[in-house]
Amino acid sequence: MKTRRARFRDMAAMLPGMAVILLWPSVCAANSGTRLSPESLNLLRMEARSYEHGEGVLRDPRRAASLYCDAARYGDAESQFSLGWMYANGRGVERDDGVASAFFQLAARQGHEESRKMLRFVGDAAASLPDCMNTAKKPAEDDYTFRADNPAQRRIFGLVRRLAPEYGVSPRLVMAVIRAESNFEPAAISPKNAQGLMQLVPETSARFNVRRPFDPEQNIRGGMAYLRWLLAYFEGNVPLVAAAYNAGEGAVERYRGIPPYAETRDYVGRILRLFQKNEHPFDPRVTAPSPELPRIRRAGGPRGLSSAKNNDAQRPRG
Repeated sequence: MKTRRARFRDMAAMLPGMAVILLWPSVCAANSGTRLSPESLNLLRMEARSYEHGEGVLRDPRRAASLYCDAARYGDAESQFSLGWMYANGRGVERDDGVASAFFQLAARQGHEESRKMLRFVGDAAASLPDCMNTAKKPAEDDYTFRADNPAQRRIFGLVRRLAPEYGVSPRLVMAVIRAESNFEPAAISPKNAQGLMQLVPETSARFNVRRPFDPEQNIRGGMAYLRWLLAYFEGNVPLVAAAYNAGEGAVERYRGIPPYAETRDYVGRILRLFQKNEHPFDPRVTAPSPELPRIRRAGGPRGLSSAKNNDAQRPRG
């Protein structure tokens, strides 16, 4: 049996062209003086869909609606349509045809044909938009934490935004790692020979085919490839991914959670403060999950630790 959304799509496809009176004011980045890149909007939309449908993460319609609203507020027509559908069906939000109409009108005003046709079913009496559409609200994928101080940093930011969709990793997570690892210094090198922007040790560089670790693009590609792998291995659990990036996945598995190293715990806290989320969508095709995940969860989640002593453990690789 088709879902109501599928039936809506079928009906919308059969409708002839129809005039729509668009009285709702445009809500877009121009009103707030801030824009999100197309890549950031696309990642927001992809993440929202992951939570809407439970693809790679636990299904969470409320979170999906919040993420769609972040993208919709900055003018993404497809996200505006998706929010209209959620309000028309009461999925993750309270059903409200007036709010649905408002979102469909916003998208239709940008030429979104399906939204234009959906107004036939919810009417064109738009209600007030929800608070999440307030243009003063900080978006989930903004760059407010990460401000470029010079042309070299602007180039790094541009590389991250351009490459992140290719690897399916949030630009904000990548920038959080770069900030914590090297503070955006391409020539950074640690006492343990971790190199470049994302501080890749030689073994990780070899693993992800990075031949020039001090080349910003190669280093970022290698770091993103490793993050993509860790996200699949730990099923999108950001605290575990951050701990593994710092101390190695073996240490996380051995301790069944974040290892009891002061450096690693501090590192995980920094990543979470910068990234502001505990979960991230992942692609299960990248690798099978860690066989220790069930035991990690039984031990109390990402912060569940064994009783092993610090001096019995492998030290962080930084």
